[in-house]
Amino acid sequence: MTSEKLGRIKELTKEELWGRAERWEKSERIVLFDEMKRLLASAACRWTGVPLENAEEKERADDLYAMVDAFGAVGPRHWKGRIARTKTEGWISGIIEQIRHGNIRPEQDSPASIIANHRDHNQLPFNTHVAAVELINLLRPIVAIATYVTFGAVALHDFPEYKEKIKEDREYLRWFVQEVRRYYPFGPILGAIVRKDFTWRGYRFESGTLVLLDIFGTNHDPRIWKNPKLFWPARFQNWDGDPYRLIPHGGGDYLKHHRCAGERLTAEVMEICFDFLVNHLEYQVPRQNLHYSLRRMPTLPKSGFIMENVRKKPAGD
Repeated sequence: MTSEKLGRIKELTKEELWGRAERWEKSERIVLFDEMKRLLASAACRWTGVPLENAEEKERADDLYAMVDAFGAVGPRHWKGRIARTKTEGWISGIIEQIRHGNIRPEQDSPASIIANHRDHNQLPFNTHVAAVELINLLRPIVAIATYVTFGAVALHDFPEYKEKIKEDREYLRWFVQEVRRYYPFGPILGAIVRKDFTWRGYRFESGTLVLLDIFGTNHDPRIWKNPKLFWPARFQNWDGDPYRLIPHGGGDYLKHHRCAGERLTAEVMEICFDFLVNHLEYQVPRQNLHYSLRRMPTLPKSGFIMENVRKKPAGD
């Protein structure tokens, strides 16, 4: 998560966007969510040093997202995610073994190489399965950013007045990213089991109790946010950055608390994608079902955001 490494994933995302736009121009319509899953899977694999053939891109992207889609599911969706996890762990375990045997040679400072060649204090390597899980823990969340990009496209469609502001002011684009993360639901809750009895602000938490952090509720709490039901990026103009108020990736400091370490990566990739949608792409949005259910976890606009007549904007436009 160094600035250099974050810069690289941003470059790769840009490259993928420009490359995919060539294909999108040849299609009558695309589903943005599906396209972003594959685009981000490709960028994530390139960033981590995992080889990904074009023929397997869709399958791997779908499996990586199915793991995300299963976290709040029961029944068929849950089992689909478990099957996808088994397949993905098998695939990445094979990659780890090939790196260790010298059959695949990613860059030395790539995550795939670092994880495959890591040694503990006894100079022993990770168990292959553990190494695979750690590498998947980088791939899967990047593919999940497709959800935020889709919600951002919905916001640009529902609130078109912000397009011009984004074009004119780079800082406004950053506020827009933050507001998408605040306003739209992705993971509505986080759960944890109490390990030891404790009391906090007069509330008793007993060992073994399931505790839920209300992410969506906190991000829409009128005691914290003025007019929380209003989509208003400028609310972040003078925001103090309180890590316990904006919590789409958990609360607190990611170095000390249970906040996602990939939050900055997520925000910066979103920024690249929204900049592309606004400044480099023209498209039409046909009638479709953009409703998303707050009873589904994670949720998504039902249509996945359909775009028609996609065209790259002429240079200088």
